[in-house]
Amino acid sequence: MKTHYPVIIIGGGQAGLSMSYCLTQRKIDHILFERYQIAYSWKEQRWDSFCLVTPNWQCQLPGFPYPGVDPHGFMGKKEIVQYIAEYVHQFDLPIREGVAVTRLRSHSEKDFEVVTSIGDYTADQVVIATGGYHTPRIPRMAERLSPSIMQLHSSNYRNPEQMPSGEVLVVGTGQSGCQIAEDLHLAGRRVHLCVGSAPRSPRMYRGKDVVDWLDQIGYYDLSLDKHPQKETIRHRTNHYVTGRDGGREIDLRKLAMEGMQLYGRLDDIVGDRLQFQDNLKQHLDAADAVSESIKRTIDQHVDKNSLDAPTEAPYVPVWEPDAPLLELKYQDANITSVVWSTGFDTDYRWVSLPVFDGNGDPCHDRGVTQVKGLYFLGLPWLYTWGSGRFSGIARDALYLADQVVAKRSQIQSPLLERINEMALGA
Repeated sequence: MKTHYPVIIIGGGQAGLSMSYCLTQRKIDHILFERYQIAYSWKEQRWDSFCLVTPNWQCQLPGFPYPGVDPHGFMGKKEIVQYIAEYVHQFDLPIREGVAVTRLRSHSEKDFEVVTSIGDYTADQVVIATGGYHTPRIPRMAERLSPSIMQLHSSNYRNPEQMPSGEVLVVGTGQSGCQIAEDLHLAGRRVHLCVGSAPRSPRMYRGKDVVDWLDQIGYYDLSLDKHPQKETIRHRTNHYVTGRDGGREIDLRKLAMEGMQLYGRLDDIVGDRLQFQDNLKQHLDAADAVSESIKRTIDQHVDKNSLDAPTEAPYVPVWEPDAPLLELKYQDANITSVVWSTGFDTDYRWVSLPVFDGNGDPCHDRGVTQVKGLYFLGLPWLYTWGSGRFSGIARDALYLADQVVAKRSQIQSPLLERINEMALGA
């Protein structure tokens, strides 16, 4: 079996597949290793009612724009998996599924060694396309909850029927936390939600989906080096909104009016008591402020370009928290389960190469590292907002494919010179 490739891609999500397509188009021999199966995270780490929060038209894998009939809709979990499967099938990409990469290190000054569950390989160049969400993050305070409480990470939540009878505590209000809380709420479950500092986004404004407006404004073409927040934007929580039922905003104030119990950030667990920070109003107000700032940006674009768009009144909060509840006995509240929507940590311990900063994050310039021939793809804000998404992965993959070609030319030039010298000598 062949054990050396010009390029090895590690990770078979949309990033790795896009890179494989770009290399295939350039006729560069390569192989892609995927630990599980293609579209695994979409199939196995999303809840049943999951759908995209961006319109289908933004699904723009290189060479394969969204092929469906509902460009302004929001694909559900099954449709996303099908979209990826069709991509792989159409281009017959060289993928090896069920192959775990356990070590990546230098093999010599010229190539890399890739240790896998099916043997050792070498490569002239390597693309790490495993994304930035590797290990579910659950705070150690979770260990203090009673063993009778069912606990799971958001990546393991599937549906309300999965949860035991009783009330549910959801910790975290990023995209997953808010959508899971809404999923439980719509099923008639009593939800207690710990509200963090995540911003929210409007869905529709002045006659269009906000994503359409931001695309028209050029936000999705804004590169990291030109963003006012520079590299700090890579670590910001995504805005919460949903594509469910055709798309809508998630207004936590409205859910509170309907019976969802809101608290500030979960601070500690002491005995049978949950303790919360006194920042619920602060977080709700800040999320609304971000939503309104997005609207003002759209207003400025409409006015500047004299566009014909209906006007809308400013948002008025429909609910305000009373004196904040800072402590709750979870057993008295009949809380029988907890969903930790607290994000993920990166895990690059298998990469034995000097390309990480003090936090363990890759150091790179648009995916290109200081180790020649090593690249990262699919990370949040690798270059633009869409870098880790269907919408912007093509731009990044095409750029890195060009880097691979340039490096390959550098590798081949001395070899061609030697061949020519030998031919002349003969």
